[in-house]
This record gives sequence, C-alpha cells and structure tokens, in this order.
Amino acid sequence: MTSRPEPTVQAFPALVFDLDGTLLDSVPDIGQALNRTLMDLGRPTVSPAQVRRFVGDGVRRLVERGLEATGGLPDAGAQDAALDRFMAIYGAIPADPACIFPGVLDTLRALAAAGHGLAVCTNKPEAITRDLLRDLGLLDLLAAVVGGDTLPQRKPAPEPLLAAIARMGASPAGALMVGDSENDVATARAAGVPVVAVTYGYSRVPVPELGADHVIDRFDALPGAIASLASRRA
Repeated sequence: MTSRPEPTVQAFPALVFDLDGTLLDSVPDIGQALNRTLMDLGRPTVSPAQVRRFVGDGVRRLVERGLEATGGLPDAGAQDAALDRFMAIYGAIPADPACIFPGVLDTLRALAAAGHGLAVCTNKPEAITRDLLRDLGLLDLLAAVVGGDTLPQRKPAPEPLLAAIARMGASPAGALMVGDSENDVATARAAGVPVVAVTYGYSRVPVPELGADHVIDRFDALPGAIASLASRRA
C-alpha cells in the first residue's frame, strides 16, 4: 500500500525559492565584481550597503545602479561594455560554500526528502545561476531553474514563477514562493501563490511591511512556516 504524502507536501508539493538574499549571501562576490568593473573604468568603488540596495532587479540594472552612483550613466555602448566586463569578472569568481546562508542546505535536503519539489526563480542570468548552484552542490536538489533571462519577463512579473512551477509539473494552487524582497512578494501575488519572506536578505522595504503570508528570521524555520500555512488549508 502506498503511504500518503505528508500534509505539507499535499498542500505545497512545489516550493520555489529566490536566490540572492534568500539562499545565498551574494553581496560579497557581486560587490567584488562590480567594484573591479568600476575601477577598470576609473570610477570609485561602492560599499556593501550600496550593493545590497542594488541587488534584485537583474544584472543590467545592478550595473546601471553602480554607474549611476559613481558618476552617472555613460552612453549605451559603454553601458553594454561595463555589463560584459562585470559578467566576465563575476563568472570567474569561484563559488564559496560560505555564501550559503545558515540552515539552507540541511533544510532543502529535508524538504526534498519529505517529497517537496524544489525550484529556483531568480533575476540572475540562468547560466550563471546554474553554474553557481552546481558548484555549491545545490543544483541536484532542484527540479527547475528559471533565471532573469530565461523568459522575456522577469520578476516581479508572474511569468518566471509560473514557468518554474510548470517545469516542476505542478500548478500554482500547489505552490509556495520563498523570497526576501518586494519583488518576490509582488511576483507571488501576481501569480496567485502564497509567499514566505525571510528577514535577513536584501529587501529595500522593511520585511514586515511587504505583506507576505509568513515571515521567518532563519531559513531553518521554513518547515514550520510551511506547516502553519498548510494548516490554514486543512
């Protein structure tokens, strides 16, 4: 006789995660690549606090914000060259397991073992995202990865989240989003998916003001949050 899945898996067979600020503390590596790009252009560097505010809207907007903060935007060709330089530098930085937030790896493994399907939906380019997840030992846990260039749209549009859910063979009715920012909450709302927000990430808005369905301070509190949201559906 086949055993029934756990109630949390019945309620949310598909869990979709943001990357930067949710699973990974990416600011040190992003800041290193951005500052090297800026120095190559003869510009001043930016602080980690500034980089935290720049993250979340895709790599092009990140580089634009760095340029805006250090003398203004150059012409379109120079912007493209700066973006290419950033991508080359960032892509060459070795993945550091220390960037995985505490509790992430063990919690993801436990959720997968319980029967949840896992996916990542990020505004970071898909190829770099896959390489990073592979090098950190996370890619094999995931059923789908959707990046900022996978579709014509990116978060906060709902299409990337809906695509991640569809690639898992699930439906929005059985999905839950986990993120750290206003983009993640807006994406989930647009897709009709409940959302858990973490407080330790890169949100430019105080997390309690985002309007998430549940807020957690540590990633290892996620199973309890999922159980709480599942109980509301019982």
